Amino acid sequence: MSGLKIVRGVRRTPARVVIHGVEGIGKTTLAAQFPEAVILDTEDGTNHIDVARVTVNDWAGLEGAIHELVRDRQGFRTVVIDSIDWAERLLVDHLLRKANKRSIEDFGFGKGYTMVAEAVGKLLTACDGLIAAGLHVVLVGHTKVARTSPPDMDEGYDRFELKLTKQSGPLVKEWADCILFANYKTRIVEGTDGRSRAKGGKERVLHTERTAAWDAKNRHGLPAEIPMAIEALAPLFDGVPEPGAAKLTAAKDEPPLFDRIADYIAKAASVRTLGTIGDKVDRYVSTGELSPVQEQLLRDAITNRHDELEPQEVTDGVA
Repeated sequence: MSGLKIVRGVRRTPARVVIHGVEGIGKTTLAAQFPEAVILDTEDGTNHIDVARVTVNDWAGLEGAIHELVRDRQGFRTVVIDSIDWAERLLVDHLLRKANKRSIEDFGFGKGYTMVAEAVGKLLTACDGLIAAGLHVVLVGHTKVARTSPPDMDEGYDRFELKLTKQSGPLVKEWADCILFANYKTRIVEGTDGRSRAKGGKERVLHTERTAAWDAKNRHGLPAEIPMAIEALAPLFDGVPEPGAAKLTAAKDEPPLFDRIADYIAKAASVRTLGTIGDKVDRYVSTGELSPVQEQLLRDAITNRHDELEPQEVTDGVA
């Protein structure tokens, strides 16, 4: 008899969404209309919107905000990072300060870009922790026009893409279930002189399918073009359980294992204690009591706490 646990049917999970588009079209305003949204503002661009926000000034602040919302969603149902490309800038600044370098190129042989991609990958894993906690995740991004040269074509062409490095961009696009490209709808009309002209430019639309002209995709069966309105995105939310509805209730109201370990890490007073906690994480992962996403979040928390404790222990030793 097979030991496989086979499950049939559609599973409704929170949405992983990327919204990118031309400047000033209202990407942030749209993201703020997602269900009970909180915006992690990396570029101070939400002052014109009445929305819950956390101002993020550095990479550690962004990681910390995500981890805190994984532990306690605080009544929110959507977490918006605005913007993902400014978050990447914060990451680069963080890596440069940590290594005492002036440019990402100074790492040599492309190592700096590899480090950026690895850190972005960890950020997306942390976002998966938000998904596991029942929260929708929206990454708002700026758009750039990039030249592409497909191997099956003789000539290249320009297209709209996410304004990320070529190492990070594919990771974000692969992670997302839905990439929405926001643009103004224009029509090409022929004038009386026989010349073609663009007409329109006021109607805002979202493109949901990839074309030669832009990056987009969706796994929710959305039409190829929809109005830039939250009502048009209802299929992303319909049938998704409320956050916490699927969580198991711990015996005797004891905090979940993940929360207890995260609390131990935050209160750890020595690097040695962190090592012991790391060993326990290994054991709980091997028994299946912690998921891979939870493991990564706890590993990151251990690393951050280690960085806080190590200088203190060195100073204490000198004294």
